[in-house]
Amino acid sequence: MDFKFLHAADIHLDSPLRGLSRYGAVPAELVRTATRGALDNLVALAIEEDVAFLIIAGDLYDGDWEAFATGLFFCSAMARLQEAGIEVFVVYGNHDAESHLTKQLPLPLNVRVFSAAKPETFQHEKTGARLHGQSYKTRDPGPEFAAGYPAASPGGFNIGLLHTALNGDRGHAPYAACHPDQLAAKGYDYWALGHVHKFDVVRRDPPMVFPGNLQGRHAREVGPKGAALVTVTDNRVASIDHVALDVVRWATADVDLTDADLESEVHERIRLTLDALVTEQSGGRPLMARVTLGGETPLHDLLARDENSWREATRAIAEALTQQVWLEKVIFNTTAPQEAAEVSDEFDDLLQGLIESGGLEDLVREDLRELISRLPAELDGESELVAALRQGAINSALEAALPAVRSLLKRGEHA
Repeated sequence: MDFKFLHAADIHLDSPLRGLSRYGAVPAELVRTATRGALDNLVALAIEEDVAFLIIAGDLYDGDWEAFATGLFFCSAMARLQEAGIEVFVVYGNHDAESHLTKQLPLPLNVRVFSAAKPETFQHEKTGARLHGQSYKTRDPGPEFAAGYPAASPGGFNIGLLHTALNGDRGHAPYAACHPDQLAAKGYDYWALGHVHKFDVVRRDPPMVFPGNLQGRHAREVGPKGAALVTVTDNRVASIDHVALDVVRWATADVDLTDADLESEVHERIRLTLDALVTEQSGGRPLMARVTLGGETPLHDLLARDENSWREATRAIAEALTQQVWLEKVIFNTTAPQEAAEVSDEFDDLLQGLIESGGLEDLVREDLRELISRLPAELDGESELVAALRQGAINSALEAALPAVRSLLKRGEHA
């Protein structure tokens, strides 16, 4: 039989976007309700594509939710699918296992949740598909979890629902650790995986798929987020398409300031980079961006001296570009040109040598004598440098002034 189904995971319903609390320009409602908007998009896609059923492979919720409002929103969304004749199959993951309210919430009749006591098999009547799965009872069910799944049922399309990190090499905690070969041995036609928050087709034969999460929640969850739309033809997977369903998208922008020697040039490179980011990565959605200013530039010291002003300048450029991009963070990662660094080192060595030899003291003593005599007496109590000069400790004064001299010279180079 030919049919389509949707495979989603890691919805983390009502988990807020993180890292934006200090940035007042981001609408609070958008931060609070992004995951709800993504779930609404998932339901709309299921109805539009007329899928046979929806799979949710764990972490529907985000830990122990404080009120039934989160669960009630999910029930309302599932009721829309029930009206459209679409069934929903759910395994609970590690975050769901933390919630005591999850177990108390009555779900619509079209939602079938797999048992946490042992692996369970459901059959979808219209397509004859068999779905095998088990919910988490505790945060980590251990490495033997997948081993208990039954072998494929003969004569139909078999799907395994499993919340797992597989080998644990994808940047997530190694819950229900197992090897893809172990899953392939079950004989299923499709493995609907969850837990990894990035879309990944681990294997094509048989298909083992992480759909990623529905909505990126922080700066490490960049790019399009959504679900896998799977087409089955003659009981074989014909296509797997990732469909973006996120409401707001996270992205990173690397601004290359190599050889930039004017402030206006820095501004222009930031603008061009952000413009390209919005055009190429936003997909028409509001964009949360983490910007890194990098490269070898003569303006390195200028940037490092006043990071806060440059951070606000970068945000001003973003806001002038579009009202749909906000900066989560600006990172400063520039370096000074190597040649300039070598010259600076030579300058330091020369001055230090003159100070230690007494040559510089002899050179400036006469020039400073008249200047010192004109300085107001009240400065003696406020400036250790002036006091040292009056006492004739010129070498000590020169060593104290060396950093300021170096800074002034570098500022002159950048003017």
